[in-house]
Amino acid sequence: MRKSLTFVLALATIVACKDDQNKNENENVAMKLTYPKTQKVDTVDTYFGTEVQDPYRWLEDDYAEDTKAWVIAENKVTFDYLDQIPFRSKMKERMEKLWNYEKISAPFKEGDYTYFSKNDGLQNQSVLYRKDAEGKEEVFLDPNGFSKDGTTSLGGLSFTEDGSMAAYAISEGGSDWRKIIVLKTETKEIIGDTIMDVKFSGMSWYKNEGFYYSSYEKPKGSELSAKTDQHRLYYHKLGTPQSDDKVIFGDSEKRRYVGGSVTLDNNYLVVTAANSTYGNELYVKDLRKNGPFVSVVDNFDSSNNVMHNEGDTFFVVTDYEAANQRIVKFNINKVGQANWKDVIPETENVLSVSKGAGYLFAEYMKDAVSMVKQYNFDGTLVRDVELPGIGSVGGFSGKKEDTTLYYSFTNYISPGTIYSYNPEDGASTVYQKPEIDFKSEDYESKQVFYSSKDGTKVPMIITYKKGTELNGENPTMLYAYGGFNISLTPSFSIANAVWLENGGVYAVANLRGGGEYGKKWHNAGTQMQKQNVFDDFIAAAEYLIKENYTSSDYLAIKGGSNGGLLVGATMTQRPDLMKVAIPQVGVLDMLRYHTFTAGAGWAFDYGTSEESKEMFEYIQAYSPVHNVKTGVEYPATLVTTGDHDDRVVPAHSFKFAAELQDKQTGTNPTLIRIEVNAGHGAGKSTEATINEQVDIQAFALYNMGVEPKQ
Repeated sequence: MRKSLTFVLALATIVACKDDQNKNENENVAMKLTYPKTQKVDTVDTYFGTEVQDPYRWLEDDYAEDTKAWVIAENKVTFDYLDQIPFRSKMKERMEKLWNYEKISAPFKEGDYTYFSKNDGLQNQSVLYRKDAEGKEEVFLDPNGFSKDGTTSLGGLSFTEDGSMAAYAISEGGSDWRKIIVLKTETKEIIGDTIMDVKFSGMSWYKNEGFYYSSYEKPKGSELSAKTDQHRLYYHKLGTPQSDDKVIFGDSEKRRYVGGSVTLDNNYLVVTAANSTYGNELYVKDLRKNGPFVSVVDNFDSSNNVMHNEGDTFFVVTDYEAANQRIVKFNINKVGQANWKDVIPETENVLSVSKGAGYLFAEYMKDAVSMVKQYNFDGTLVRDVELPGIGSVGGFSGKKEDTTLYYSFTNYISPGTIYSYNPEDGASTVYQKPEIDFKSEDYESKQVFYSSKDGTKVPMIITYKKGTELNGENPTMLYAYGGFNISLTPSFSIANAVWLENGGVYAVANLRGGGEYGKKWHNAGTQMQKQNVFDDFIAAAEYLIKENYTSSDYLAIKGGSNGGLLVGATMTQRPDLMKVAIPQVGVLDMLRYHTFTAGAGWAFDYGTSEESKEMFEYIQAYSPVHNVKTGVEYPATLVTTGDHDDRVVPAHSFKFAAELQDKQTGTNPTLIRIEVNAGHGAGKSTEATINEQVDIQAFALYNMGVEPKQ
C-alpha cells in the first residue's frame, strides 16, 4: 500500500575543487547533491512466470498529491543545480538574441484572403495573419491571447472550400486533447458550440454544412495517462450540439486510429483505420448516395493514403508491393489492389508526394537529403526541380488553380528560406529569407557512412565550424531517433546554432527503425530487431571517437520520445561511452508502455511484454527502467519531460530518474527537469523552449568541463 512520503531535501552544496588528474582547460565545479528520497513500494508483476518488481509504480498516478510533491522536490534540486552554472545566463542571452528574428510561413489562399503565419521573434506562439485583395493586412488568429502564460497553442486549422468559415483546434498545456472552435472568417465571429475532448484528429469540411473529426471517449481515470483504445470518426453538423454528433466509423469496428477526409469535389468520404502506427485499412463512402463504405484495403499490411481523386478515379500513395512507396490509381467501381495501376512507380529512393497547380511533385529522399521531380497526373515527367542546395525541402502544395507554389529549403547550417516556384517553367525565386545573426558560411556539414555492429552501413551528418581541430576534445552532441518510419533530414535549429557557435560539433545519425531507406530500413529496427537501433547509435558514437571529433569525456547523446528510449537504452548498455545523456520525454518503461493512453498502438515497432515469453524477455533486456544497475557509474544525466505529456506519460521519466538516483555510483549528477503545464513538445511556447535548450546545453558543457566560446 502507498504510504505518505517524507522528503529529505538538502540544498545543493557547492564545493569548489580542482581535479589534478583531469587537466581540462576549463575545470568543472563539482556540485554535491542530495536527491529527494523516493519511496519504494512492493509492487510485483509476473510475466510468463518471471516476477518483475516495480518499486516506483506509485509515480504513475499523475493526480496524486505525493506525485505532485515529488515533482516539486525534484525540480527544486534540478534548478538549484542549473542556477549555479556560471555561464548559463550568458548562454540564455545569446540564445534569445539569435532567436529574435522574424519568421514567416509560406502564404496560402482561402476564399478572398491570403493567409500566412508570422512570429516577430520571441513571441510565444506564431500569429496567423491575412491579406485582402488590396493587400491590407490584419491578424486573423493570435494564439498568444489564448492563455496568459503562452501554453495554449493552435493545434489545427481547416477552411471550407469557399473560405467563408474555418474550424480551428487549440491545445492547452501541450495536451493531445483538443477543443475545436468554428468561426465566420469575414467577421471572425465564433459560431456554435466548442467541440470538446478531441484527440488525434484533423477537421474535414463537407460543403458548408459541417465537418468530420475523430476522438476517443474520455477515459474514466486520468485523462493524461488512462488508456485510450477505440478511436471513432464523428460528423458535426453546424448549428447542432456536440451531443448530437453521429459516429460515422469506429463504433462496431474497433480501431485505435481513425481518420476521415472529404474529397475536394465533396462526393466521397475517405476513411483510414489502423490499430498501430504502421499499416492501415482504406474505405470510401459515396456521400451523394449516402451508401455503405466500400472496402478498398481490408488489412493492415501496408500503408495506403488517398491523395487525390478525379471523378471516380482515386490516386493513392502506397508501399503495397513497393517498399519505397509509389503512386497508383484505381476506379472506385473496380476496387481491389490487383486493379491498381502505377502512376509513378517505385524507385530505389523513398517517395513522398504533394500536389498543386495541376501537377504532382515527387520528393525523393536519397541518403536523407531531398530531390524533387515534377509530374503530370498521367505519370509523365515534366522536369527535375532544381533546388537551392543539398538539404531538405517541403511544400509544392496548393490548389489546382494556383499559378505560383511555394516550398521551403533548409539544412543544418542554413535557416529555412521560402521560395516561390513557377510550375510552368520551373523557376524558383527567393520569397522570404530570414535575417538572422548567424554566419552560415563559417560552418560546414559532412555526410559520412559508418559500419554498425553487424556491418550495416549507416549515414550520419556531422556539422561543425570550419577549421575545427580534430583533437578528440570537441564537445559533441550526437542526436538520433530510430523508429516509427520517421526520417531525420537536415534542418536548421537556432539551439543547434548556439551549440556550434560555442565550439560544439553536432552529429545526426540516420539509424535503422527510421524511414530513410523505406520499409525494409524501418522493419530492421522493430520488435525483435530493436537492438539494431541501439547498436547503430553506439557505432555512431564510436565512429566520432575513433575519428577524433570527440572522446568519451566530451560526448553527449540526446533524443526525444522514441529517441529518449534510444538514449536510455544506450546509456544503460554502454555507460562508459559518453559523458552526458539527455533522454527527453522518453519511452523508458518498456514493459508497461502499452497500458498508457494510446501506447498500445506502438506495438508494431516495439511488440509488447504480454504477447509472448520470447518478446517479454527481449524487451526486458533493453528496457531502460529495468536495466539500471547498482554500482555502475552512469553519465551525467538530465532527464526531461512535461507534466501534461499524455502521449509518452511522464511516469516513464519519473521512474527512470528515480532508479538512476537510487543506484548511481560516482559523482555524476542525475537530474530530472519537469516542465510544468507542458506536454510532449508540440505547441511549447518560445520562452519554455529557449529555457529548456539553454539548460540542456549548459548542463552538457558544464559536465564536460568546457567553457562556451561565444
